[in-house]
This record gives sequence, structure tokens and C-alpha cells, in this order.
Amino acid sequence: MREKPKLDLGLTAYDDLFKNEQELAESKLPKIYDIPIELIDDFPDHPFKVKLDEDMDQLVESIKERGLITPITLRPKEDGRYEIVSGHRRKKACEIAGLSYVKADVREMGRDEAIILMVESNLQRSVILPSEKAFSYKMRLEAMNRLPGRPSGNLTPVVSEKMRTNEELGKEVGESREQIRRYIRLTELIPDLLDLVDEGKIALRPAVELSYLSKNEQQMVFKQIEICECTPSHAQTIRMRKISQNGGLNSAMIEDIMLEEKPNQREKVSVSYDKVRKFIPESIPFEETGSYIMDALEFYQKYRSKVSQINNKNKLR
Repeated sequence: MREKPKLDLGLTAYDDLFKNEQELAESKLPKIYDIPIELIDDFPDHPFKVKLDEDMDQLVESIKERGLITPITLRPKEDGRYEIVSGHRRKKACEIAGLSYVKADVREMGRDEAIILMVESNLQRSVILPSEKAFSYKMRLEAMNRLPGRPSGNLTPVVSEKMRTNEELGKEVGESREQIRRYIRLTELIPDLLDLVDEGKIALRPAVELSYLSKNEQQMVFKQIEICECTPSHAQTIRMRKISQNGGLNSAMIEDIMLEEKPNQREKVSVSYDKVRKFIPESIPFEETGSYIMDALEFYQKYRSKVSQINNKNKLR
């Protein structure tokens, strides 16, 4: 087993006193070590999923051909092991590729500093699931609140006279303060419902309303989603939440609400008005276009029925 790397703790070494500016600058560059994979642990409660998909297959092949190009970032633990701050996918790909060691930038940092860096590095990915945003935003806000100079308490304390912590995070990640709040509410959903949000079957706002239901009520909603083979609309989830607040939500009520026809579930046929305008008399106003088309279709259906009857009679002769 290789010797554990010695870490730079930020102290001025005796030898540094005799280095020129170029040598000092080079000495401050990140030091990359080969760390045994067996000594590396995942970040506790890591909110980002490591998928064994096509992208992972491509990363594994790249590592087999060229090695790990971008080192992972680790922080040392008190027990002599290491914790991943950034690079869970790369570490997994190295394992699949059969590597025993992984190139790593090892840094001394506190728990909250590590959380902020972990979230920041993962939010740069092109595709981020709602559940990943939810738990990572929550973790980062809590870490930001614990930093020196921050007031303790809930997730939205005052940072300065005019800015709150979630507003600061919103500016960093390009989300509004209200959107940050919505995503964090998703952490209150049961896993089955959260999976539906990740799959795009439940939109963000209906999901937020469902997050205010009790876990038992959420289980009943999920069961009805499976039975009815549909998901509730935003308006329906608002009704469920109001009934729940009054202490009266049960499985039968959820079923009644779910079975209501929703506008987005009705089958529609879309035709451009410009395409049908030439078939409609100028005397027909725009708001009566739908009725005129229905009358025309009924007339055409009757015409086809008569033509069919005439053809049948001719065949019998």
C-alpha cells in the first residue's frame, strides 16, 4: 500500500523562504496523488445519482484508453481514509475500468466547506434531476448557514440587511428565491412520488403541494396514481392539500379527485386557423369557427352515409 500523501496545511515551510517567485507559484499548484480506491468513501448523503448509463460506458472506455484526465477531489478523514468531494462518477468509472488507484487532488477542508464545493461542482452538469437539486440545495443552504458569521436557525436567516441565504444561493445557481424554496419542499416527498417528479410525470408545482401531505396521505395518492393511471393536476393537488389541512383527506376522496377529467388529459385535434379560413364564409365570426366546423362535419357525415346507401343499392341490382 502506498504511503499516505503529506498535505499542505498552508504553513510556510523553511525551504520556501529561499524559493524565487516562480518556484513559489509552482509550489502552490494542486498536488495530484495516486490514492487507492479501497481507501475512498462516498460523500455522506450525496444527493447526486451515479447512473450506469451510456455516458458512464463512454467514460469507462475513455479511462481505459487514456486514463483519468480530470482528477477527483478528496478530503482526508480522521481515520486515515478519504472522502469524495467531487468526482463520484469518475471514481465509479475507474472501479469499472479495473483501476486500483485513482488520481486525486487531496485538500484539507471542513465539512461545510466540502458540502458547498460538492454541490457547486455537481450543479455544473448539463442534466440535473429535480430530486438532485432538492437535496443539494437543502444541504448547501444548511452549510451556508453554519459558516462563521451566519445566524443559526431556519433555512432562510438574514445574511445582511437586505439579503437572505436562499436569495444568495439563488443568485449563484440562477434560480429565484421562490424556486429554491419549491425545490427544497421536494425533500418532503416519499421516494415513490419523488421518482415520478424525476421522470417528468408530476410537475414541480403539483409536487410541492403534495409535499405538504402526511406520508400516509402521500402513499394513498401514489396508490391512486397507479390505479387511475394518471397523475393529479396542480388544481387537484391544491384541493388535496386544503382537505388535508382540515383533517379530512382519505383514499376515497383522493380517488374522486383523481378520476375527474383534467383539461390536459382530453384528446385534442389542433388545426391552424389559417388552413381552414378559406373553407369558412366571411360572415362566420372567429369565435363561432368551432361550431361551424362541427356543423360541417355532421353534414359531411350525413352526405357520406347517403352515398354509401346508394352504392349498396346499385350493387344489389
